[in-house]
Amino acid sequence: MASSSIGTGTGGADERVVPRFSEGALARRVLDVPPSGIRRFFDIAATMHDVISLGIGEPDFDTPSDIVEAGVASLRAGRTHYSSNYGTRELRQHLSEHLATLYGVRYDPDREIIITVGASEAVDIAVRATVDPGDEVILHEPSYVAYTPAIVFAGGVPAFVPTRIEDDFALDPDAVEAAIGPRTRAIFLGYPCNPTGAVLPDDVQDRIAEIAVRHDLLVYSDEIYDRLVYGGHRHRAMSALPGMRERTILMGGFSKAYAMTGWRVGWLCAPAPLTEGIVKVHQYAIMSAPTTAQDAAVHALKHGEDDVARMRAEYDRRRRVIVDGFNAIGLTTFEPRGAFYAFPRISSTGLDSETFAMRLLEEEKVAVVPGNAFGPSGEGHVRACYATSEESIREAIRRMARFVTGLREEANLEMLDRYDIGDAD
Repeated sequence: MASSSIGTGTGGADERVVPRFSEGALARRVLDVPPSGIRRFFDIAATMHDVISLGIGEPDFDTPSDIVEAGVASLRAGRTHYSSNYGTRELRQHLSEHLATLYGVRYDPDREIIITVGASEAVDIAVRATVDPGDEVILHEPSYVAYTPAIVFAGGVPAFVPTRIEDDFALDPDAVEAAIGPRTRAIFLGYPCNPTGAVLPDDVQDRIAEIAVRHDLLVYSDEIYDRLVYGGHRHRAMSALPGMRERTILMGGFSKAYAMTGWRVGWLCAPAPLTEGIVKVHQYAIMSAPTTAQDAAVHALKHGEDDVARMRAEYDRRRRVIVDGFNAIGLTTFEPRGAFYAFPRISSTGLDSETFAMRLLEEEKVAVVPGNAFGPSGEGHVRACYATSEESIREAIRRMARFVTGLREEANLEMLDRYDIGDAD
């Protein structure tokens, strides 16, 4: 019987074949995508004591107790098995009614709604199911860190449209149209925006819709922050606009508005010809979202409106505190109109966003996210999440004021040294 050479070399059992697996075995598109800038700073902060984290975009509220009890009741009832690939019929039915009530757009719960593992999975499967290699997807930036990788992992090419604080981070429809080329497949929208807090004004949204219709483009619309809009602004579902239902993949979830991040329940709505393809990606990658979490989400839709209003009011109050605080210490800050992030400009300190965030963490133990994690036009800013207590926000502002004052003193000393200005002997 011939002996196997696996695990041994010609010199005997003490020699081992060294696997050739290394970084070179990874796909080029994976190597080209950097790790999440958000998670990197969160991981560093987690090893430190007395850190105030304004980094991770997660509600500081626990899931409301009655939603938790609905999940517990689901477990006790033995609902611990797979659901349909599309999700439980009950959740899809309630979600259909929910979107119709809020935005006037209704989806067939049997053929046009997929329940996903968070909105993150919805983004991933939507793009993977509809983008061919080389297709271009227009994406505003700064934007959420997962959008570009989703496009790249699908073999697509992101075409960036920058936004700026000078324009209140408004998306320019003319710039969107100018970015359209022969390989353009879709426009990707994430509004209310993470990290800037911008929303789409009605006139801008109308023009984007008109552009999509005229150029026959898909629109991916991640509306995970749809319930968190402030100051008289409003949110309209992209698919509710004329001509948009048949070309929009609408995505959202329960993480932000209902404080259900750990439950991992999201959703995707689209016309049946699209969902029939998208669900193939979902079923082979995931099978189905957790049944217990789906049952809890049903309760959230049926009974959670008071909790949404309560948490939104608290975020609104904190929003004013953090914006006033940043502006008071000289970090110019656009007043966010949605989500729960402030995006102060830090270029006046003379530091790039990466250096600012690292030194702030090391010297004052405040964690923020460098703006360049959200795209090139995020440079010169940092993202600060105000989904934390007002007490923590005020203490973070005090520490940041001390840090910024120190940077200015450093700059003054450098100026004196540069021009040999000072007391003479």
